[in-house]
Amino acid sequence: MRNGTFESSGFVLASLALPGVLGTIIFFNGLYGIGESLVLDCEDGTLLRAKATPNGMIGYFIGRIGASAAAVAVQVLAILVTGWFIVGGVALDSFSAWSTLLWVLVLGLLSALSIGAVLGATVGTARGLFFVTMPLMGVIAISGIFYPITALPGWLQGIAQVLPCYWLGLGLRSALLPADAVAIEIGQSWRHMETLGVLGAWAVAGLVLAPIVLRRMARNESGSKMDERRDKALQRAY
Repeated sequence: MRNGTFESSGFVLASLALPGVLGTIIFFNGLYGIGESLVLDCEDGTLLRAKATPNGMIGYFIGRIGASAAAVAVQVLAILVTGWFIVGGVALDSFSAWSTLLWVLVLGLLSALSIGAVLGATVGTARGLFFVTMPLMGVIAISGIFYPITALPGWLQGIAQVLPCYWLGLGLRSALLPADAVAIEIGQSWRHMETLGVLGAWAVAGLVLAPIVLRRMARNESGSKMDERRDKALQRAY
C-alpha cells in the first residue's frame, strides 16, 4: 500500500492504515484473547479454584485484564516501532500526540478486554467463541480501520460510529498522523471528546458487567461438570 493514495487527497494509504492495524490488534486480540483465556480457565478448573478463594473472582478478573493488556501492549509497541521505520508517516512529535496515544490505548484496551470477558463468560465454550469472531471481523471491516470510513456508504458509517472499534481507530489516527490528515475524517475533525465519551462508555459498561457475568459463570461451575467436560474431551481424542 506504500505506492497508493486515498482518492485525490495525496495521503499515502500505508500511513493511513498503520493506526488501523494497531487498532485491530487492540480490539481483536484484546477481545478474543481474554475471551479464550476465560474459556480455557473454565475447562481446566482455574475458574473453579478462583471461585473457592475469598474475593477470588475479582482478583482473577483484575489479573486477567492486566495480563491480557500487557500482552496486547507488547504487540502494539512492536508493530508501532516496525511500522514507524518501514511505512513512515508517523507524527509522534509532541507531548499532545503522546498523551493522546496513551489515553486512547488505555480506554481502547479496557473496552476491548471487558467486552471480551463478557463474551467469553457468556458463550462459555471455545467453539462458541470461534463463531463470535465472524461478526467481529465484520465490525472491523466497516469501522474505517483499513480504509477511511468516509469512503463507505452513510448508513454503514452510522453503524460503525456506535461501536468502539471506529473510535479506537480515529483516536489512534489523531495521535499518529500529521494534523492535515484530519481532512479525510467525518466533519474534518478528530472529535476527541466524542472518542473519549464513546470509548469511556464502553469501557465502564464492560467493567461493570464483566464481574457480574463472571460470577454467574462461576456459580454454574462444579467439580462434576469439569470432570464431565474432561471425559468428553478424552472421548473425542480417542
